[in-house]
Amino acid sequence: MWRDSVWRYADSHEWMARLRGGLPPLMITCAVNGGIQGKEANEALPERPEEIARQAKEAYDAGAVAVHVHARDPGNWAATSGDPDVYREVNALIRETCPDLIVNNTTGGGPTTTMEQRYRCLDALPELASLNMGPDMSRFAVAPRPAPLEHAHPGFVYDACIPFTYGIIEALARIMLEKGIKPELEIYQPGQYWVSGALIEQQLVRAPYLFQYVMGYQTSSFPTPDHLCALVRDLPADSVFFVCGIGPFQLPMTVMATLMGGHVRVGLEDNVYYSRGRKLRGNGEAVERAVRIARELNREIATPAQAREMLGLGEPRGYTR
Repeated sequence: MWRDSVWRYADSHEWMARLRGGLPPLMITCAVNGGIQGKEANEALPERPEEIARQAKEAYDAGAVAVHVHARDPGNWAATSGDPDVYREVNALIRETCPDLIVNNTTGGGPTTTMEQRYRCLDALPELASLNMGPDMSRFAVAPRPAPLEHAHPGFVYDACIPFTYGIIEALARIMLEKGIKPELEIYQPGQYWVSGALIEQQLVRAPYLFQYVMGYQTSSFPTPDHLCALVRDLPADSVFFVCGIGPFQLPMTVMATLMGGHVRVGLEDNVYYSRGRKLRGNGEAVERAVRIARELNREIATPAQAREMLGLGEPRGYTR
């Protein structure tokens, strides 16, 4: 029962009692790719459906219970797709080799994703889907994509805001509820708890509520122990939290979340480096390190079956191409 693994994470006495008895098994999500960077950032970043499925299998074999996926556009591998048929193909390929892995598709998309495409990609029926709890404002330099990579492009500066409003977020949550998709509530800073609270009040999301803290992204909370502890203190009851750190903050945030009794997200979407000057060889390597850290801290690694119970999910969803 999921209630056995949900508790008051910020309660010192309960944390100490849980630590003595053993914190719940650690759930590891792997964000195998993203909506912006491709092979120009790390040649291991998967773009084609077959590549994404291979990287999902690598993460699964290493100990991940879920994969977060951005399908890429077959007409331009440098861009994200919003086509549900492309997501169906990716999800089906993942399921062929990972029978119980939890499939998580994005609604955040990428710079070229339209709001209509964010709705449409839910037609692929992932088991989880990310749902931003507020506008996504950022400015950063995108590296050149040189030939011989397909769909080469020069470098450019991305400077924009994706306008997630209360109405858009509620509409996406309502579609997910109707389709039996569990939302992964992405919190970038504590003010966004107002938005998740509105979803809970309207019963547009069901317990256990799944929160994903994004730490160190532009306009998100600072990736420090103090800011993470503050987010956890305000976590609603009946909730599970995951933490991802962007770039060099991935490792410390992984350690913090593991210590606090939460769960973690690693992978090439958030960080393309294993250490200073050395790129990750693949998503499996990122998961393997999270597993080693957890075991050193005396936390078991959750299986997909345990994760499904902890998140209130049913049997694995089947997919066909």
